[in-house]
Amino acid sequence: MNFRRRIEISAAAALILTVALSFFSFGAECGKIRDDVVRLHILANSDSEEDQAVKLLVRDALLQSGEKLFSGFVTKDDAEQAIKEDKENLEAAANRVLKENGFEYTSYIYLTEEYFATREYEEFTLPAGKYLAVRVVLGKGEGHNWWCVMYPPLCIPAASEKTDIDAILGKNGARLIRSNPKYEIRFKAVELIEKFRNKA
Repeated sequence: MNFRRRIEISAAAALILTVALSFFSFGAECGKIRDDVVRLHILANSDSEEDQAVKLLVRDALLQSGEKLFSGFVTKDDAEQAIKEDKENLEAAANRVLKENGFEYTSYIYLTEEYFATREYEEFTLPAGKYLAVRVVLGKGEGHNWWCVMYPPLCIPAASEKTDIDAILGKNGARLIRSNPKYEIRFKAVELIEKFRNKA
């Protein structure tokens, strides 16, 4: 093997190693984000216009009634206790909206580890994977969903206040979730890996 060929092979190996290390670092940062984020997930009874419309009314009622949960002070560590303390109040608020709008079904709220695909929001992207989530099921829960991030506080109305994402997720985490075209392929790769993990 001539000298030039060895140089080409060495350069290619170095490039592959650099890409692999970069992706490993990106994947590790995605894992940290999943560890720090709490999500809210509301599932409509069905995809009918009526069920989808009341889902949004329930959302508004929950965000107004769940002041403690959506204040931005509920972290992953204390989310379980917070939802236990506020579960009855939140379900009552949701059921009140359902009843006032003529629906016979009710809501069920619980805390769970749930898989989410990569989700793009207006100003940030969350990587795919399992997150701790407050799950709100309306009736059969067979319709399209609505979601937001409870912690860091990016839900309405908490999102209207300035949230220091850097302080919560760290500068690397904050930079990663903010919309950035150069991360698009990496997010897709992470999603493929996480899908495989959750099917295994």
